[in-house]
Amino acid sequence: MDVWIGYEAVILAGVTIGDGAIIGTRAVVTKDIPPYTIVGGVPAKEIRKRFSDDVISRLLALRWWDWPIEKIWQSIQAIQNGRL
Repeated sequence: MDVWIGYEAVILAGVTIGDGAIIGTRAVVTKDIPPYTIVGGVPAKEIRKRFSDDVISRLLALRWWDWPIEKIWQSIQAIQNGRL
């Protein structure tokens, strides 16, 4: 799960945060956040998707964050360059 949660963000109980989501600083998350979506505000609203739906599908299938650390280190340049 590759999620970034901003300073002082509040996530209510029972809310699911999708892989790759970004939650803005001081956002109040009251609803589930889809994968690779940027949200912000009070209450948090979708600002935009980080990638196209096709790229999001491929990232979710890849699940690089579940790879063994050795495979991540071997693939680090490809990960950083977005060439997976």
